[in-house]
Amino acid sequence: MTGLMAIAGGALQVLVAFVSTIAFAVIFHAPRKELFFTGLTGGIGWLVYLLAGALGSGVVASSFLATLALAWLSRAFSFSRRAPVTVFLICGIFPLVPGAGIYYTGYNFFMGNDALALEKGLETIKIAIAIALGTGIVQSLPPFLFHRKKR
Repeated sequence: MTGLMAIAGGALQVLVAFVSTIAFAVIFHAPRKELFFTGLTGGIGWLVYLLAGALGSGVVASSFLATLALAWLSRAFSFSRRAPVTVFLICGIFPLVPGAGIYYTGYNFFMGNDALALEKGLETIKIAIAIALGTGIVQSLPPFLFHRKKR
């Protein structure tokens, strides 16, 4: 029963990532016709994050792998939907941004817990670097990898 509950919890998290990504896309003024695809990008990114974590990766490696997946998907959607890659990438990255880490870093700093603040701050910086590297790697790949050749 525990395995089934974990799957249900993971599915709920992916659904929440999907919906929250769409909500962010609305705030970001993404084109209405792209909202579903922005949500798909965020949901799949979060799914990869959860799967990587379940397979034993830490939060930094999971963030990196999830960023690779959603950046790849963003580029693919960009070519197939004829929309800027930023529409999908910026919205899709939203669930992975370490906002809680930034909060807890500041909280622990102001509460005088310097060791915890340093620990959370370093982890947050590592996640941010992993996201930047994952995005940069995929964005530097040649365009022919993301679209079909015309016949």
